[in-house]
Parts: sequence; C-alpha cells; structure tokens
Amino acid sequence: MDCSLARTLVRRYCAGEENWVDSRTIYVGHKEPPPGAEAYILQRHPDNRIVSSKYTFWNFIPKNLFEQFRRIANFYFLIIFLVQLIIDTPTSPVTSGLPLFFVITVTAIKQGYEDWLRHKADNAMNQCPVHFIQHGKLVRKQSRKLRVGDIVMVKEDETFPCDLIFLSSSRGDGTCHVTTASLDGESSHKTHYAVQDTKGFHTEEDIDGLHATIECEQPQPDLYKFVGRINVYNDRNDPVVRPLGSENLLLRGATLKNTEKIFGVAIYTGMETKMALNYQSKSQKRSAVEKSMNVFLIVYLCILISKALINTVLKYVWQSEPFRDEPWYNQKTESERQRNLVEYIFTDKTGTLTENNMEFKECCIEGHVYVPHAICNGQVLPGASGIDMIDSSPGTSAREREELFFRALCLCHTIQVKDDDDVDGPRKSPDSGKSCTYISSSPDEVALVEGIQRLGFTYLRLKDNYMEILNRENDVERFELLEILSFDSVRRRMSVIVKSATGEIYLFCKGADSSIFPRVIEGKVDQIRARVERNAVEGLRTLCVAYKRLNPEEYEGICTLLQAAKVALQDREKKLAEAYEQIEKDLVLLGATAVEDRLQEKAADTIEALQKAGIKVWVLTGDKMETAAATCYACKLFRRNTQLLELTTKKIEEQSLHDVLFELSKTVLRHSGSLTRDNFSGLSADMQDYGLIIDGAALSLIMKPREDGSCGNYRELFLEICRNCSAVLCCRMAPLQKAQIVKLIKLSKEHPITLAIGDGANDVSMILEAHVGIGVIGKEGRQAARNSDYAVPKFKHLKKMLLVHGHFYYIRISELVQYFFYKNVCFIFPQFLYQFFCGFSQQTLYDTAYLTLYNISFTSLPILLYSLMEQHVSIDTLRRDPSLYRDIAKNALLRWRVFIYWTFLGVFDALVFFFGAYFMFENTTVTSNGQIFGNWTFGTLVFTVMVFTVTLKLALDTHYWTWINHFVIWGSLLFYIVFSLLWGGIIWPFLNYQRMYYVFIQMLSSGPAWLVIILLITVSLLPDVLKKVLCRQLWPSATERVQQNTKLKASVAAAPSMDGPLLKDLLPRPRRH
Repeated sequence: MDCSLARTLVRRYCAGEENWVDSRTIYVGHKEPPPGAEAYILQRHPDNRIVSSKYTFWNFIPKNLFEQFRRIANFYFLIIFLVQLIIDTPTSPVTSGLPLFFVITVTAIKQGYEDWLRHKADNAMNQCPVHFIQHGKLVRKQSRKLRVGDIVMVKEDETFPCDLIFLSSSRGDGTCHVTTASLDGESSHKTHYAVQDTKGFHTEEDIDGLHATIECEQPQPDLYKFVGRINVYNDRNDPVVRPLGSENLLLRGATLKNTEKIFGVAIYTGMETKMALNYQSKSQKRSAVEKSMNVFLIVYLCILISKALINTVLKYVWQSEPFRDEPWYNQKTESERQRNLVEYIFTDKTGTLTENNMEFKECCIEGHVYVPHAICNGQVLPGASGIDMIDSSPGTSAREREELFFRALCLCHTIQVKDDDDVDGPRKSPDSGKSCTYISSSPDEVALVEGIQRLGFTYLRLKDNYMEILNRENDVERFELLEILSFDSVRRRMSVIVKSATGEIYLFCKGADSSIFPRVIEGKVDQIRARVERNAVEGLRTLCVAYKRLNPEEYEGICTLLQAAKVALQDREKKLAEAYEQIEKDLVLLGATAVEDRLQEKAADTIEALQKAGIKVWVLTGDKMETAAATCYACKLFRRNTQLLELTTKKIEEQSLHDVLFELSKTVLRHSGSLTRDNFSGLSADMQDYGLIIDGAALSLIMKPREDGSCGNYRELFLEICRNCSAVLCCRMAPLQKAQIVKLIKLSKEHPITLAIGDGANDVSMILEAHVGIGVIGKEGRQAARNSDYAVPKFKHLKKMLLVHGHFYYIRISELVQYFFYKNVCFIFPQFLYQFFCGFSQQTLYDTAYLTLYNISFTSLPILLYSLMEQHVSIDTLRRDPSLYRDIAKNALLRWRVFIYWTFLGVFDALVFFFGAYFMFENTTVTSNGQIFGNWTFGTLVFTVMVFTVTLKLALDTHYWTWINHFVIWGSLLFYIVFSLLWGGIIWPFLNYQRMYYVFIQMLSSGPAWLVIILLITVSLLPDVLKKVLCRQLWPSATERVQQNTKLKASVAAAPSMDGPLLKDLLPRPRRH
C-alpha cells in the first residue's frame, strides 16, 4: 500500500470518523475569527520535523532482519542454519551460519550507516533557525518547532521551511520569484503572487494585525496542484473571500530569488509538506535475471529435499535389517538486471529525440508569411540585421490584424523578464544594441517572443499587473492583465484577457491547431490551415493564434463565472475547465507560428543501432501527426522505403475501426509471418518495412470495451499489427495513454521487457510503468529523472547503456548465476553419493573447515572478479556491431536448455570426482610407508579435485585477462593449498578433535594421488572443452565469430615481416585472447 494512503487511513480512523473532513481550516497567526463568524472543526497537525530516515534505534534490528530475510537465498540459508542448530546433524551450524552471518552483518552495517547519514541530515534541517512573527515582533526558533498557522518571514536566497501561503513581499506588486530546482529540477525563476488583500502589509506590525482564516484541501503530493480560499475579516464588513491556487503557494525546499523578503503563513508542516509526501518508495522492479535465478533456486531446493528424503528412507531401510544397525563410519562432528534484455523502447519526442531548443522560423498572418532571421536562445545569429519577408505586402485592411497578431504573441504567455540592476529604469530597445532576457518554463514561449522581437514588437515586462510592450514606432504600450486562462495538456491552449490604454478588452488565445480551429468563426482558415500542414510536414512545431473583443458586460459575466469556479473547494479543476470552455469560443483566427526543434546529436545513429540490435523503437508524443512523422524520418525511425500505415481518427471516420484493423492486418501479414518479422525487426533488405502511425483518439477506441463487454479482440489484432511493423509512431498522446501503450505491450502474451525514456513530467507515467525507466535531464525539469531507474543527459547515451554495459552485465550475471549453481552441484552431489557407502549415517564427506570455506574463500573471488570485469568482446566491437545484442536477446543465456546443461555438467563432474577417487582407493589404499588411507583422506582428495576443477572451468570461460585475473584465480588455488598444509600440519589447541592432522600432507606424499588428481581434473574439464570447440566450429554465434576474427587479427599482427620490423610492433597490442 502507498505510504501516504496508509498515513491518511491511520490518521482518519485514529482520529475518529466524525472528526475527519476533506479540508482543513487554519487561523492565520493563531488568531480566532471575530464573534459571529462560521465555526470550524479544530484539527491537530504535526510539527515541522522532517524524517527521511528508514530506521530508529529501537526498530533497526527487527526491521532490517525482516527485509533481508524476505530474499529467497537468505531465507533458505536461515532455514538450513536452524535445522543444523536444532537437530543433531553431522555438519556444524557454523558451515551455513557463518556465511549467512557475514552477509547479513555487512548488509546491516551498510544500511545502518546510510540511515545514520539520513538522521544527521534530518537533524541539521530540523534545527536550522527560522524567523516568525509573534506579538508584532520578529522571533527566531528552530525549524522543527514551527506550527500550522505561524506567520514566517523568509529572506532572499533562503529556502522555505514549510509550505506557505504567500501573504506579502518587499516588492510593490506583491510578487516574488522562486526556484524549485530541489523539487522538480527546474532552475528557471517562477513568479508567485501574494493574496490581493494582504500584499500591502510590509511590516511586522501590519502582518500581526491580520485577521484571516484559510480553508484548503488536505495534504496531497502533487507539486502543481493546490485548492483553497482565504477569508479576510475587516472591522465592519463581511469577510472578503479570495481564491488560493498553486500560484499563491510557496513549497518547502524552494528558494526565494530576486526578492528581499516575504511573509507567509504555514499551512502544511513536517511530513505533510508536498516535498515530504513525494518521498514515496517506488515499487520494486525485479529483473528477468533475478526471476530466473529464483526459479533455479527453487528447482535446486526441490532436488535437495528429494535427496534428503531418499537418504532418510534408505537410512531406516538399512537400519531395519538386524545386522546393519551400525553404519560404516560413525564419527559425529560438532560442527541490478533488466536493461540487458530490452525488447521494446518507448521514447518521447520533444526534449528526448530533439534538443528542446526552439528556433522561431516563420509566422503566417492572414495568408502572408513572415520569415525573420534566425534567433535562438536570446542570441541573434550573424547577419540578422533586418526583416526578411515573403508575401510581405498585406493590404490596409490586414494591417490591423497583423498588429493584433504581434500583440497577441507579446501578451499571451507566462514569460518573466530577467531583472537587471536597474529594475525600474527604462528598457533598452532592440535597436540600441541590447535585447531583453526572457525566462520561461516553456522554450516555445521564449522562441516566439524572441522571434516577434525581430519583427518589431518587444515584450518589456509585467509591472503592477500591467504588461508593457514596445511597438515598431518605439512607443511603449501598456495593457492591464485582467485574467490568465492557464495552459493544460487537455485543452492544449492558453488565453489571456487584457485591457488596452483605450479601454478595449481583448481575449488572446494560442494553442494547437486541433484545439483552435474548432473554436474559430472568422478568419482565413483554409490558407492558414494549409500553411500549418506544410510546416508540420517539414517537422516544425506549429501554434495558432486567435482573439475576440469583449464588451464590459461580457467581461463581467466572465469574471463572475471564473470567480465561482476559483473559490470552489470541491472539483475546482473540473469547474474551471467548464468555464474555460465557455469563454474560449467564437474566436477570430489571426495566424499561426512555426518553431523548429532541432534533432539531438547522434539520435538517428542511436535509433539505427537499436533497431539493428533487434530492439523495436516506438515514439510516443503529443505533437500532431505530420510534425512527429517528419521527426521520425529525420531520426531514421522511418526510412524512405518504409510503407506507412495509418490508424488515425480520419481513417476511422472513412471506415469502421473493425475494417481498418483487418485491412492493416492483411497488409502486414501478406509478405511474412509475425515470427520472421519479429526476429529481424523489419530491417531485412528482402522484406517490406512497415511503419504504423496511430493517434490518441484511435487508441481510445481500441482500448474502449465493446458493447458485448469485451475489448480483447481489437487489442490482440492491434498488437499483431504492431509486432509486424519495424517502427510505431503514436501521436496526440495524453500522458495516461503513453502509460497504457507501455502496459499493453508489457502484458502481452510474449511478456517482453520494456524500456521507457522521456524528459518531462508528462513522461513520468510511462517511465514508472515500464520495466526500465530512463529520465533525460533536459529543459523540462527533472521530474522524469526523479522517477526513473537511470538518468542520462542525452538520448545518444542509450546506445552505450544498452548495447555495451547492458550486454556486459548480462554476460557477467548469467555466468555468475549458472556458475554458482554448478559449483554447488559439484560440492553437494558427492556428499549425496557418499551416503550410499556410509550406511546413510549422515557422515560428512568433507571436513568442517572445507564445508565453511568452500563458498567463502576457495571459490568466491574468481567468480566475483569475473562478474565485475569480464569483456568477452571489446567495447569498440559492441559499438560497431549492434547485432551482437541479438545473442543475448530474450534471456538466451538463462533459458532452461542452458540451465540443464550446467546442471548435468555439475552432476558429471561430481560423478568423476567421487568414483574416480573411489576406484583409486579401491586399488591403491596403502602409501609408500605402508600407511592406509582413511575416509578423511578420501574426502580431501575429492575436495581437492573439485576446487581445482571449478576454478579452472571459470578460467576456460574467461576471455578478458588482466593481472588481477591471474592473481585471483591462481592465488585462490595457492591459498587452498597453503591453508590445507597449515590446517593439517599443526595441532590446533582450540580444537577438541585433530582428525585432519597430517591428512593433506600424507595424501600428497602418494604418487598415485597426484596422478589421480591430474587425471580427474582433465576428465572433468574435457566435455566442456569439446562442447566449446564443436559449437564454435559447427554452430558459431555472431559473438563467437567476432572472437575468432579478433584472434585471427592478433595472430596476423604477431607474424614477422620479411624485410621489416614485426607487424605487431606497428599495431595496437590486443588485450584479450
């Protein structure tokens, strides 16, 4: 269950159902409203203490142990340890308890240290000083002692200690600028507005005299949503009610900029602040490797249980015979992953495939096209000295519309002008050599305002709720900003209502063509639509601009409608959307703009490499079809010979959805089956490439349940079409639809591994839905990066992440998993066979020290180093040949066939160890000095052959040799020999038995023992060597062919020249065999 939901339920039911309300009321400054005011339910609120730590002093041990033993491997060894501890077993509990204790202790120390650092950071944050108003004076106290209702003063460059309602600031217009980099990564300045009736309170005495109550929603984690209202009580009149929104809310963690000081009242404190509510733990994503390993572990557990049952049954059968009560020997002892298997990649377009670096290209007004010289990010490119226009001779009647268009773009935005040293001084015009510096969360808006500046109209600033622009005659025009109808992804447009100096009221609206054209009743729609479609085909981002004049009566009605929606505490967003729908209609079309978003560096090469690797790439975007398709051609997602198939609203209007789906299905299945197409990802030269384009409305119809209550048929048909297309483009997608697409593919019958990559908040849903989520740190903030599994600065890094690091990781982890099981089969199976020769007495074959150190010391370091450093081919080779990724596709190295091979190899080696030593003992049981070999010598011989065999097996699999590999592999074998000599060569006083004394030395003093060790190691490794040689010669994989070519080149480089130096001296020295 989500943590915030759990807290809410506990708070709700602990407080009592009757005390629970959906909103909270705050007394500003803890002053109760005057008598006769509406009574409110008093609620208890937490203090301002922040707790980001996971453990406390009291719950660390039980909570940490519970989390660690939820892992199958740890739980398995815990059960083994408890069985050995409770039941009288021949093996000491130390053999399983010591490794388990070591792993649990190291993990607990690591997690405890990390949590201690969190406690330390929390204490530093909770004890920082905060200024607040008390009895008209400024008082300092620790942050953790703040309470809801306290009035706080924050100075410039300080962070807000809790979530505050903005009451007033040192700026005359009642605004302040903040940065929210620590919340969403956006470094741009955002403007917040003080409450209209309190922005004139600039001193502590004024603020202390404020009588007001605030009603707002209960805490919720959405950083960009807030609903509330404030009741300001005057001495004589009824309270003045003002709406409160996100523009009035200052969030904890944000920093005050370009403002001397502000006053605000605390409404959410401590763990109820929006920043704290976003400390949610993500759902655990389990990789395919981990799932395979758990399945294999369960299989081995079943095998182990079956061995125990067989031995137990045979033990009682043996003891049931009267002359077999005593066993042969009766000497009891006291003893990080998914990215490597990705099959589908879902990527956003803007900011992910493109730079999100907008450049104004042109605008079309009344059919006349204006193309200014290039201007990008506030810098005019060289040679841009004037205005270059095409069809730039509008008639006299169009002159007014042209200026209205320029004014609309100068006024309809949320841009901030960067403050200069002389904020209130005169602004310099573009002709004087300096241009204004604009800051906005949307790069499109900056590009439009900068482009219009080159066409003669310059936006200057917003001061005292008046927007100032500089026209072509260098005259300053002032417009009073009456209302802002904010942009949202559903409406896909924004509007402003302004009042000119002459008293005329205008509504200016800009947005996507699909949201503007249906609301237009006048204007040259056909000419502008044609230009918009032409620009979209060229890959440009287009916006349409419209307006309408409002008379005073219409404006009054709009104000009433908006005020009723703004002060609503329930369903405010829905009521605002309905109000916007009524206001933004009957518009007059002015024109359209075109902005270019450049393709990211090496984006095309990355997509091409991913497709060659057998990975299918889908583009999910909110842009219109033509713009997105042009970008897909530019980044090589679509090729010139790709046949595009459309599943769009326009196509469905001409035919039924059923007919369109079946027609597309017949088309894509005509030339090849789905299996062939899926294997080659549509890249084969002798196959027809298909690309599918689908829009959001068509997807809604496919996902919508049919009248008979089923929707599976359409979904399966749609998936079948997608499987046979080399690429898919989904345009006009809402954020939720992006997640639906990812979920649809993820839950299909093949259950492919999915990866989603994006850079904006609208991509968060699909990033969280995919198996692997990657956030691009771009210009749209860090919301995507904060919710992702990995973060990268550019899309091009995806190539190295998947095709190189993902490839290496999978090779290493698959060898680690299979080798771990293999060496333990070699370790356990001889012990199982030994029971048949010791009367099923539970007698151990190996000494306790060998049982304990086998997995800890003797065989651990070589495989650990292999899993960190192995490179079966070079990094450059993987970059040059993406098709090598196909060798590991679909979890190829952890399939049942490979698992069974490793298991049978382990069983074969175990049989060779045991029976090879057994036959040697049967024929040669006396050493040169006449001593007889005992059971501990037999076990030591088997163990010695086993340690050497499993270590040399890993050496055969190693391709990337360094001095560290040599040191660890040969050093592990040397350590085993030295340890055995010391363990059996000294009488240890702390042991109550000396059964291993002189055993190892005695074994090595026998010539037949040496011969058997060498012979058994050779026989054990022979099948694996033969298998490798035959497979490489008869059925080589692409990776093995590359390895052979690399060795061939190395041998050629080493050949001496007839009349010159060695060729190897002229070529780079290869580092791998």
